[in-house]
Amino acid sequence: MPPTETAHDAPLAWGESREMNALEALMWRGEVDPRLRSTISSFGVLDCVPDWDRFLAACEWGTRMVPRFRQKVVEPTLGLGNPVWVNDPDFDLHYHVRRMSVTEGGGWREALSLSEQIAMTPFDKARSPLEVVLFEGLPDGKAAMLMKMHHSATDGIGGFQLFSQLHSRSREHNPRKPQPGMPEPEYKTPRDVFVEQLQRDASQILENAADGAGRLFSALRDPVRTVSNAARFASSLGRVLAEPAAEGSPLLRKRSLSWRFQAFDVSFPDLRAASKIAGASLNDAFLGSLLGAFRLYHEKHGCPIETMPIAIPISVRKPDDPEGGNKFTGARFAAPVGIADPVERMRAMGEMVRAAREEPALDGMSLVAPALARLPSPLLTQLSGSLTASNDLQASNVPGFREDLYMAGAKIERVYGLGPLPGCATMITLITHGDTACVGVNLDPAAVTDPELFAQCLVDGFSEVLALNEGAAAPVRRV
Repeated sequence: MPPTETAHDAPLAWGESREMNALEALMWRGEVDPRLRSTISSFGVLDCVPDWDRFLAACEWGTRMVPRFRQKVVEPTLGLGNPVWVNDPDFDLHYHVRRMSVTEGGGWREALSLSEQIAMTPFDKARSPLEVVLFEGLPDGKAAMLMKMHHSATDGIGGFQLFSQLHSRSREHNPRKPQPGMPEPEYKTPRDVFVEQLQRDASQILENAADGAGRLFSALRDPVRTVSNAARFASSLGRVLAEPAAEGSPLLRKRSLSWRFQAFDVSFPDLRAASKIAGASLNDAFLGSLLGAFRLYHEKHGCPIETMPIAIPISVRKPDDPEGGNKFTGARFAAPVGIADPVERMRAMGEMVRAAREEPALDGMSLVAPALARLPSPLLTQLSGSLTASNDLQASNVPGFREDLYMAGAKIERVYGLGPLPGCATMITLITHGDTACVGVNLDPAAVTDPELFAQCLVDGFSEVLALNEGAAAPVRRV
């Protein structure tokens, strides 16, 4: 059947699940400890300053296309259950979208410094956890757009799914784009949420009982195989949940509440070519470059190390999973920082990551997360914080866009991902955008006490890997 006008004007099927999963609840509730705030931001470079009225209209349209943007979080009574998203009856675009102008001569550094302050400011939990800021007055007539969200709304893959559908492919206004109506306001109380979850849980218990009976019958038909599989899974789960066999760096030991941002440009085709020459993946090249940077930073401080604890997210999203939300697990490693040869370093790190991906209990955290999410907040933050606070690096490689994208008539030239610091020393994210690998860095200045040296070491770490590809362009520090 041809699509109806109603179907044409329907919002995107993204972020439709109202109840947070256990991982999302952990991230939301973990913020009782301010060091565990899960704010994610993107810093986009625009080729011109968009018309403000058109920019506002685009943001308003986006909140109708993606109702999650207009939703706030309601906790069930006493936290006995998972938080849920409800349409905020008091949603006010004026609160969530604003513009700022950098001072003359302030340039990109000032814009990124302002972004640090905005990202460090906690969300008002009575409102939708979304903020958009347009920065004007940047060099060469350019502008920047900071988008700040809570990690409980989406992971990197979910963000890619969202913006691949939301951003325009044309500088011109499209009068034929869908025009969904405003989401209906919802007036749910914590008690309402609690009662609804009790009803769903009762129904789920019956379904689980039926499924369990079926699994038990199957297990009894082949008990030897069942026991063998259970032992294999238990062994794998032990490896997945174990602490990495590496001490934290003595240079990066301190932690604070402060964030500092840096941004770098690396040629995506050159980095990909270097990875192929080494017989490695792009992710191996990314991680190998970062480990090279940390090696150089420690050597220049006269404190060389061989290994350090790092973590990366591994997607467990299936093709038929709903779009949006969070479907990943964290894998932790004793990363081989001390390997000087970039090829050997990439291959060693690549083997670790591939072994982690093949673990039968890769998503084992999902087994314990529901129980953790129902713990009292102080105990929850203590346990969840222990999973990240020992990490000297958290690194994320997010697929980006190869085609031109526009926001309110302005072309998006770069996008830098600026992830949170949930107790770790550094968070470094790579987003491919066109032919540029945009590297966004968030570091704790209490841990990385010489950020200028660290920035140079990052450039040198990527240069080590890029040197494998003769004629590769040098990495550039934007800010």
